[in-house]
Amino acid sequence: MLDLILRRAVLPAGGEPVDIAVKGGRIAEVRPNLEASAAEEIDAGGRLVAPPFVDSHFHMDSTLSYGLPRVNESGTLLEGIALWGELKPELTAEAVKERARRLCRWSIARGTLAIRSHVDTSDPGLLAVQALLEVRAEMKPWIDLQLVAFPQDGVLRTERGQDSLERALDLGVDVVGGIPHFERTMADGAESVRLLCEIAAARGLRVDMHCDESDDPLSRHVESLAFQTQRLGLHGRVAGSHLTSMHSMDNYYVSKLIPLIAEAELHAIPNPLINITLQGRHDSYPKRRGMTRVKELMAAGVNVAFGHDCVMDPWYPLGSHDMLEVAHMGLHVGQMTGRAEMLACFDAVTVNGARALGLDGYGLTPGCRADMVVLQCRNPIEALRLRPARLFVIRGGKAIARAAAADPVLSLDGDEEAVSLDF
Repeated sequence: MLDLILRRAVLPAGGEPVDIAVKGGRIAEVRPNLEASAAEEIDAGGRLVAPPFVDSHFHMDSTLSYGLPRVNESGTLLEGIALWGELKPELTAEAVKERARRLCRWSIARGTLAIRSHVDTSDPGLLAVQALLEVRAEMKPWIDLQLVAFPQDGVLRTERGQDSLERALDLGVDVVGGIPHFERTMADGAESVRLLCEIAAARGLRVDMHCDESDDPLSRHVESLAFQTQRLGLHGRVAGSHLTSMHSMDNYYVSKLIPLIAEAELHAIPNPLINITLQGRHDSYPKRRGMTRVKELMAAGVNVAFGHDCVMDPWYPLGSHDMLEVAHMGLHVGQMTGRAEMLACFDAVTVNGARALGLDGYGLTPGCRADMVVLQCRNPIEALRLRPARLFVIRGGKAIARAAAADPVLSLDGDEEAVSLDF
């Protein structure tokens, strides 16, 4: 007997509804009208069933710390960084773990079952690193948490910054991070890219750098990142996050840069909610949007995955960790309202994120892990429009979150009528 059959599921690619059979935590079969029985059956009723959402860029060590030690009154990136510097000496492992666990529960409820979280290694005591390693182990049955060793104050700018980063990797952190534009000089930034990529190559690890999170069109460290990726043979294992300076670069330079990014098989990870609120702060009018050139990168074959980046922390006072909100914002700010473009935005918080993180067994084909989300909508574009209820969140073939369908009921002229927002 099967463990689970998900009946009448519409897949993101569309087509007629199918049944999804699960055995031993894996998808065993996908086809219409499956004649079999299972310990549990869930009727999707022709609604969209997607693989779980993936947040490709997040900061779990600072999440849900809004107002500590004070509010970011200017709302700027630099005040946020200063606030984090004030908060770090007051951090306790238990507080970091409690906030991270809470955030993970929010994520699971919204169908996000994989998060790549950067964790600050500038603290020589590595308090946040050790706290999040514990949370990663605790939450592993329900959510994949991939950690990035992130020298937030600059690996060269920080005393013994390289030593702290390497100790974090020794403890089991998964990915090598960096922030070249925050080093003291452009030359130091390029040197940090070389150093960090060599550390990753020697250890067989992936790389994900905060790269050119700036309005300065001359911040071009992603060019160095592409070069070092090529030199060290790290193709497909390196991501450039943010890349906001590309929004301000002239078209001629970008016409050279994007092919270099594509040739190196870099992943690009914009963070729409945060990029458009933190960038362009020195502009009067017209104001730059700040988000990198998503459409152009996608057109060149670059894998683009969206991240949430922040939820209620020194940099962003909002958020509920809903990746459909991220995709919805990315669609609008990127002016991606063509049908294929909207579908690409849905991919940016699902399959593209899984590819950037190198997730094994992700998807909705036989042999994949039975991780799925049933949404109260009919297709990915409707999901982006409505940000609907996650009716079931399934992990390894077991429903770990459920929600009631949300249809408002009107009372007009004494008659009650349920109103569906489906088109």
